[in-house]
Amino acid sequence: MNSRDEHRKQQKISILIVDDHPMFRDGLQQALGLEEDVQVIGYGETGEAALRLVRELEPSVVLLDINLPLINGMQVARQLKAERVKTAIIMLTAYHDEEQVLHAMRTGAAAYCSKDITPDDLVQIIRDVANGRFVVNGERMDERQLEEWIQSSVEAMSGPYIVDADDHFIPLSHREMEILQFVTDGMSNKEIAVKLNISQQTVKNHMTSILKKLNVEDRTQAAVNAIRRGWVRLKNNTSTNNL
Repeated sequence: MNSRDEHRKQQKISILIVDDHPMFRDGLQQALGLEEDVQVIGYGETGEAALRLVRELEPSVVLLDINLPLINGMQVARQLKAERVKTAIIMLTAYHDEEQVLHAMRTGAAAYCSKDITPDDLVQIIRDVANGRFVVNGERMDERQLEEWIQSSVEAMSGPYIVDADDHFIPLSHREMEILQFVTDGMSNKEIAVKLNISQQTVKNHMTSILKKLNVEDRTQAAVNAIRRGWVRLKNNTSTNNL
């Protein structure tokens, strides 16, 4: 290998794919394998694997499904942002609305894409975020432009009469996500308290915070909201009617 080839190899954008659907992962691998400037260096199926592999492999970009088992993509992004990792996060999801996009970008994503995105568009976004750009609804932004977009989006969605607009869009904490999953599984506050070895009052306090952040009135709405967005998973033997 001559020096020019070595330089090209070093310049490749390294990609980590995290998704628990093998066919989707394989499709991404095949599409990205056609590009000379990108290289898939690893795969993961869970949020825990995503955190471990990003820390070990330090990829340029991680393609991260929101709806992951154990720890969802939002939680992964939030943790990686807290650790100040340099890996750019592209959120991939089957669910799309403006509030979800806002949650993702505030949590630490560099881009948010629907899973039906074309390979060419995805590759271009990969190149953009690897170069420090952010992509929202097809628009390329720098960090200042992203902050302005976030601020204007919060104001537009919250309305002029909501005082705690920022709080409404704070991502759920790890403990709140745990409780929300148990709520979705049909567990009562008492059962959740026993499961987590905390008091029922603490569970109630967390539930109050969850309802406020999701802007819903009760635990059933919170569970349905979280399931629809892929933040938690509904077990086969569980129904929201049990909530």
